[in-house]
Amino acid sequence: MTLFVAQRLHGAALSLRPVALAAAAFCVPGSPAVAASMDEVVVAATRAEQRLSDVLADVTVVDRTAIERSGSNSVAELLSRQPGVQITTTGGPFTTTNVFVRGANTQYTAVYLDGVRLDSQTTSGGVTWQNIPLALIDRVEILRGPATSVYGSDSMAGVILLFTKQGEAGVQPFVGVGYGTHGTYRAEAGVSGATGVWDYSVSALREGSEGFNSKTVAKADPDKDGYSRTALNAKLGLQINAAHRLQAQWMKTDSRSDYDNGTKKDNAQYQRNMQSVGASWIAQWSQAYRSTVSVNTSSDDYRLLPSNEKTQTRLNTYLWQNDFQLSRHQKLTASVERREDQFTNPKVQSGEQSRHQDAFALGYGFRMGNHSWQLNARHDKDSEFGGKTTGSAAYGWDFAPQWRISASMGTAFRVPTLYQRFSIYGDATLKPEESNNKELMLRWGQGDNFASATAYRNKLTNMVAYSGGGLCGQSSCYQNVDQAILEGITLAGAYRVGAVKWHGSVDFQNPRNEKTGNLLARRSQRFVTVGADTVVHAWDVGAEVQIASRRHDKEGDAKILAGYTLLNLSASKPLTRDVTLTARLDNALDRHYTLANDYATAGRTFYVGVKWMPQ
Repeated sequence: MTLFVAQRLHGAALSLRPVALAAAAFCVPGSPAVAASMDEVVVAATRAEQRLSDVLADVTVVDRTAIERSGSNSVAELLSRQPGVQITTTGGPFTTTNVFVRGANTQYTAVYLDGVRLDSQTTSGGVTWQNIPLALIDRVEILRGPATSVYGSDSMAGVILLFTKQGEAGVQPFVGVGYGTHGTYRAEAGVSGATGVWDYSVSALREGSEGFNSKTVAKADPDKDGYSRTALNAKLGLQINAAHRLQAQWMKTDSRSDYDNGTKKDNAQYQRNMQSVGASWIAQWSQAYRSTVSVNTSSDDYRLLPSNEKTQTRLNTYLWQNDFQLSRHQKLTASVERREDQFTNPKVQSGEQSRHQDAFALGYGFRMGNHSWQLNARHDKDSEFGGKTTGSAAYGWDFAPQWRISASMGTAFRVPTLYQRFSIYGDATLKPEESNNKELMLRWGQGDNFASATAYRNKLTNMVAYSGGGLCGQSSCYQNVDQAILEGITLAGAYRVGAVKWHGSVDFQNPRNEKTGNLLARRSQRFVTVGADTVVHAWDVGAEVQIASRRHDKEGDAKILAGYTLLNLSASKPLTRDVTLTARLDNALDRHYTLANDYATAGRTFYVGVKWMPQ
């Protein structure tokens, strides 16, 4: 590699040479996440169970232990510590958040919670990350790269699967409380277990903060911008017999977050509500045939105060998936899926708009000796845009013990949101966005240790942008005017040396507007995460460094957001057999940095918590 990093951060020069970066990535772990064994079963890549060591796609798994050790305050913050992912926020953790997977905007990544699709039809769309409480998440699977041929519209950059806890034998209650900087607090409680044919999990969360002044503009309202959230989650399973299982899950969150809407104290506030409900029937009809039927619904609502403007998104999905084990090394999947969107907003025509998509998908996986293939195809028929067919193909060669090289290519699409088409700023003639992706991966894995290098190039066309000169009668409108190239190289790894588990990743990326050549807004071309975890005198301790190069606040704008280096520390220790103390110190060096122009970040923060969980 001829790439290098040279960035002056906060008056100190940072120079990382390519050889050092490559060594860091391959001798250090890839993300605090991949605490999972390479033999762990995942579902992200093909929507069917598959050993992580057999997956040909770029997948990361984050389990509950890794989530707690990371010390992250939000799902987005946790994701930002994984390879290939950056985030921006306009203030605290409950403010508007964007997650860039491989440099792509939030709306190009599909998100599921316990199999329930989460999405919003507001403005450009995408999941509302600040609605999802990390404290209730038990596991995360991150799939990088287009997956429309498996999951349908929106997954042009990747898919993120979130799972809550499932009950296991016995009864496991827990209660936790914590307090930190800026008056941050958290109280949580729950119980999970299984008895006979039933398993269950119920949990509740209350958290909030006085906040800090999130605006750096001199004339902005200098008050603190706080937040609060209440979340409830329940999951119930019935194992009818060895072959049939019924499962239902529900989550609801209710949050309030302050924001500055001018120079006066106007008590401006976002009120957000999210709900997801799902039910599924999993049936193992024979050793060779398994089916899953699921019915899911989710909602994403918000209200702006004091204007009292209300927006509602409803999403219903219906899935019938069939898995056929044709032989020991051959698997076929066939799925039928329907999606229904409904959107209510005072700025859209008639105040309410809706649409639906019907799809049929096929997947075929085959292994012969050291060679593996994965083929997928899907046809979606949209009620307004008509039919769209996408496909993907991946090949892997195990050329040596623990070593694999793989290559893949795939097409994807995304339909514009109902707001982009039918609001006063919209255009009903907008076309679906499309992408074509190619990538190459080299991977080594042995137990919990691994190393990987992934190169990718994703070309997006017909991109919808908010720009001037449209036909909507406003000064700016949504139009199919952009196309982008998202390309880069990700190095990642995880390795244990004695009692220390190292983890790290290095990303070189070049996300740019193909027409203008400008870098896309708020995305670093180089970012690094390196950390280590060990045990010291009964304390589980961890340290992590995050480094990001400078970014443009807006595409083509001369305004530059400086690069930054953050040091995060965490520690936990059992006080008794059933009580554990955890503490974390984020941005330990108190670096001043910003993720979006005119918006501050929290500075150095400390949090300490105690959790009771009988063993």
